[in-house]
Amino acid sequence: MSQNISLEEIKKFWPKDAPDINNVQKYVSKYKDEKIVIKYGGNVLIDRNVFNNFILDINILNKLGLSVIIVHGGGPRIKRELDQKKIESKFIDGLRVTDKNIIDIVEKVLIDFNDDIVQNLKELGSNAVSFHSKKNNIIEVSPERKELGFVGIPNKINSKLIEDAIDQKQIPIVAPLGIGANQLTYNINGDTAASAIAKKLKSRRLLLMTNVEGVYDDQKKLISEIKPSDLENLIKWKVVQGGMIPKIQNCVDAVENGVRGVVILDGRKSHSILHEIFSDQGSGTLIRE
Repeated sequence: MSQNISLEEIKKFWPKDAPDINNVQKYVSKYKDEKIVIKYGGNVLIDRNVFNNFILDINILNKLGLSVIIVHGGGPRIKRELDQKKIESKFIDGLRVTDKNIIDIVEKVLIDFNDDIVQNLKELGSNAVSFHSKKNNIIEVSPERKELGFVGIPNKINSKLIEDAIDQKQIPIVAPLGIGANQLTYNINGDTAASAIAKKLKSRRLLLMTNVEGVYDDQKKLISEIKPSDLENLIKWKVVQGGMIPKIQNCVDAVENGVRGVVILDGRKSHSILHEIFSDQGSGTLIRE
């Protein structure tokens, strides 16, 4: 729910190294009554300076009255906790095999991180609210594959809880956890969870914050905008490889199912979210039809 805000008000909190302040009101109007889903994940989770910059940007979006939903990952934090407990992780196609012992650790780490985001936003004056397997669960899942254990695929999103929070000017902070038919908790790939939520909400934008600039072409140059069909060719030609493939597949799926545009952007760069939303050149790679 966007609101009218004067340039003088914006000047009080707009960072010096953010995009041109004179264009802000134009973009606030553009995203009025739209939803923006932001997935915060990858190795950017560990660096506290990056985290603080992210919190600042989200607080600014909230002050401007934009409707933002945050979905966070937790892979590096989970790895750190498992390493400390000397539990070795096994992966199948990039997904962590998750037994009962590991899912309990994963759930605790993700909920702790969720609380961390909520608390930091509240300290800046934003009314953030937790959504996870123990509180306000919005994701129902099916097991992905038996050999993966407690890893789920979203099959239903309770968007009403999200909509209600946004109507109350709250920022939903969603952990990639879901509940199965057996009432057990399942871990979900963060990009998959964010894409499922963005599709259900028909969001104007899905931003995937990670630790790369975006998608590169065969000359290693950043692609500023690309169509889903061209992205699929990059996978076919092996220009896009490894862990980037499932991320790209989630992007294509989102764009083909109601999301107006998906952006892969570098969360390490200062105010990358603001540069994406409040400038014509954007930040990272925009994927849209």
